[in-house]
Amino acid sequence: MRGAAGRHCKLQRIAWLLVMLFSGLSWMLATGQDVPSKASSPPSAKIPSDRVKQYSDLAVEWMQEYLRIDTTNPPGNELRAAVFFKRILDKEGIENYVLEYAPGRADLWARVPHTNAQAKKPIILLNHMDVVTSDASHWRVPPFSGTIIGGAMYGRGAQDMKDEGLAQLLVMVMLKREKAALDRDVLFLAVSDEEAAGTGTDWMITHHRDLLENAEFLINEGGENLLENGKVKYVGVDVGEKSPLWLHVVAHGRPGHGSRPNPDSSPDRLVRALDRIIQYRTPLKVLPVVEEFMRDMAPYEEGERARQFRNIREAIRDKNFQEEVERDESLNYLLRNTITLTMLGGSEQTNVIPPEAWANLDARLLPGEDPKAFLESIRQLVNDPNVTVDPLNSEFRVANASTTDTALFNAIRQVAQHYFPDTPVVPRLTSGYTENQRYRPLGISAYGFSPYTATQQEGSTEHGNDERIRVEELRRGPRILYDVVMGVAGAR
Repeated sequence: MRGAAGRHCKLQRIAWLLVMLFSGLSWMLATGQDVPSKASSPPSAKIPSDRVKQYSDLAVEWMQEYLRIDTTNPPGNELRAAVFFKRILDKEGIENYVLEYAPGRADLWARVPHTNAQAKKPIILLNHMDVVTSDASHWRVPPFSGTIIGGAMYGRGAQDMKDEGLAQLLVMVMLKREKAALDRDVLFLAVSDEEAAGTGTDWMITHHRDLLENAEFLINEGGENLLENGKVKYVGVDVGEKSPLWLHVVAHGRPGHGSRPNPDSSPDRLVRALDRIIQYRTPLKVLPVVEEFMRDMAPYEEGERARQFRNIREAIRDKNFQEEVERDESLNYLLRNTITLTMLGGSEQTNVIPPEAWANLDARLLPGEDPKAFLESIRQLVNDPNVTVDPLNSEFRVANASTTDTALFNAIRQVAQHYFPDTPVVPRLTSGYTENQRYRPLGISAYGFSPYTATQQEGSTEHGNDERIRVEELRRGPRILYDVVMGVAGAR
């Protein structure tokens, strides 16, 4: 009997292993994932494959509908997008409010509540509904068509950031439909006017701070999961951002007829001043977050570059590396304050020399920089009493950052290891401003994290022409974000 029983138990164990293997492979085939080598199955693996497919189908359907809503800022008209969100949330039975704070402008708040008796502080899924302007004449398809070409969906906002807003919406729906056990509230917050003045977030914090529920964590736009040669090079999580200091340069000079040029004309003075500014190389500096990022990436680099990344403080003293930084846009912004010429203005007629000519500069300062000292350095560089340099905005927000020693960052690491085995998860300093800067002073750990991968070419379409996202990413991204949210909010 012992031999027969032993053989029976052994057969049971083999059968159990085969069932587990088949279940895992079925999930991978249904979701289009490679079998991970290290991490345990994520929360979404418990969702039946037919429902996983339904969520992926909804992601494509709803993204197309969302991209067709024109929320170009100015004027924004984000209320249209808020109504779109509300229709879906109402149908799903998810608590939500549309908060219109100006004609055509609104924020939307929604909540999937905790199920545990003892709740932790909430997590906020933050997104903005407005998008930047676009020139349809330079696009392959109309910017608000949501057209799919070659496996990619085109539309203004496909990278910034209707894609992530859509993923966050799907996560709320998945949490509700799957009756997820939660030990903290999951809040969805879609705001207006991020691309301009940030009035949506400012209004929300001023008038409805209570709806933020003293949250502990926040996931927002940002981050970068760079896809190179079919493999994710790194999962970058933004823990800090540079602060914008937009400058207005005005040159004053003697006006006159264009047929009689004079060296004291305002356009000539402006060009000379701008040339000095553009040629200026701000000092190279190494912040701790940048040092950590480069040290983490060193094992994935080769030769001299790997050595430089391992000791970036030493590398920046080398003139050859300094020249390399100048040529490499991905390094340059990390290691210095940057200045970019973006706008010019002068006469409205070709044959008229105007009394004034002007330009706008987009300066981005590293965390910890003194804006007044930076402004004074630019004025001294121009060194022309007939050229003024002044801030465009009355308020400068000193940059802040979040630590990586949190449950949310750890959840991102674990989920990334499942979907992208052996890929480094690294903290990043982003070149662009995000509204994380406004929420961290409230005591919230805020990160820029994207559940989507993108090639450098795809990522460059943000604020550019032919903005797009691959459909396969739309289908997978919400599931990755769901796993991250469950990793930090799922009841144990």
